Amino acid sequence: MFMLGNFLMAVAKLINFVLSAYIWVVIARAVITWVNADPYNPVVRFLRQATDPLLMKIRRVVPIMGGLDLSPMILILIIVFLQSFLVPTLQQIAVSLQ
Repeated sequence: MFMLGNFLMAVAKLINFVLSAYIWVVIARAVITWVNADPYNPVVRFLRQATDPLLMKIRRVVPIMGGLDLSPMILILIIVFLQSFLVPTLQQIAVSLQ
């Protein structure tokens, strides 16, 4: 069972890293919207493709209010919730299996 515990610990660390990296992608996407970035720039296109699917789902629920788009902030809050709930839960399960 220790192998399964080690595997779950590795998965928890990987999920934590991916979620942290995605927070930075969302922040970069928000900063790009403040400036007049070239939409054909590969970095801008990557940021849009990586964040638009989730941001569009949030925008359906929470519309843009007075020119202020709250969807990046809500997405970051969701990611932080996942980091503080999902990752420790997986780590505790992993420790109990070791």
